[in-house]
Amino acid sequence: MNLDVSVRKNYGRFQLDVAFSLTEKRCGIFGPSGSGKSTLMHLLAGLLEPDEGRIELAGQTLFDSARNINVRPEQRRIGVVFQHAHLFPHMNVRRNLLYGWKRTPEEERRINPEALARVLQIDHLLGRGVNSLSGGERQRVALGRSVLACPRLILMDEPLNGLDEELKYQIIPYLKKVFSEFAVPLLFISHSLQEMRLMADEVLVFEAGRMQQRLPSEELARRSLVTGSRGYANLLALSGPRPQGDLWLYGWGETDLVLTEPGAAGDNVFELAAKDITLFKRHPEASSARNILPCRVEGIFGAGNRIGVELTCGGGSLICQIVPESVSEMDIRRGAEVIAVIKASAFHRLY
Repeated sequence: MNLDVSVRKNYGRFQLDVAFSLTEKRCGIFGPSGSGKSTLMHLLAGLLEPDEGRIELAGQTLFDSARNINVRPEQRRIGVVFQHAHLFPHMNVRRNLLYGWKRTPEEERRINPEALARVLQIDHLLGRGVNSLSGGERQRVALGRSVLACPRLILMDEPLNGLDEELKYQIIPYLKKVFSEFAVPLLFISHSLQEMRLMADEVLVFEAGRMQQRLPSEELARRSLVTGSRGYANLLALSGPRPQGDLWLYGWGETDLVLTEPGAAGDNVFELAAKDITLFKRHPEASSARNILPCRVEGIFGAGNRIGVELTCGGGSLICQIVPESVSEMDIRRGAEVIAVIKASAFHRLY
């Protein structure tokens, strides 16, 4: 994506005033409600007109107040997926999917509808009416409709907000697969740090109508160790599972982890809170925890009473949260050898 933005928009006492350039394929706009995220999306899509400024996408000027340019929404080739699917109720799934595709010039139709339906796993729904679909199915159809219009950019405005956690994490793998396989640039808008980590590589942090920071999504997550109420959570891609008595063995790097939760065949993504990892200076003589991992300290970060310790363990990486007293008492420093102990029940499967 090549997106250049410098715009202002006044809403009474609220003013959006932002300027940035993006080249990443998957970028996020992150911030609390009222920070200007959705306003920016509407300005990019042409649903709102900036008071002044300039918007350029892939070398084309979409808006320029100085030159009196304001390209109409339908001519911008920007797809939009809202929090609510907004499907056409009088059309079945197939007709909803093909709505934009049929209106796209043939020379620009670079995505095959059947292939996309298979990736989204909605190919068995094509003949059904949209009013009979579940919330997750509706969102997948809405995404497919936007992608089939072959846009130069897709905007997703809080598309998972309002869905329960189980449904949310059912949809995310489909989203990631679509944007990976069909290489459509994405601007993902959310106030959820977890969603941002899973969907974006780079993040623009908004607050009170201004862009406050620009950083990798993983760096934003690390800052949550100090600033967030939940602290930092490790995201682990585990392969398996294989039964071991009443527990399950998953492959992780060069080692296996023991978990209480079963999963699906192939890759599974689990969340592990940094504060659920206990460090020992040497191998404990006995422990009820099932995971005892020799690790090397790669770095230390944090502030106050929350210190993050970066670890490499059997080819994988973890972040553990400890207090400052533990750092000094255990002589935690770069290059130190420690033992990480994790309960089998500490892992929470996302998808």
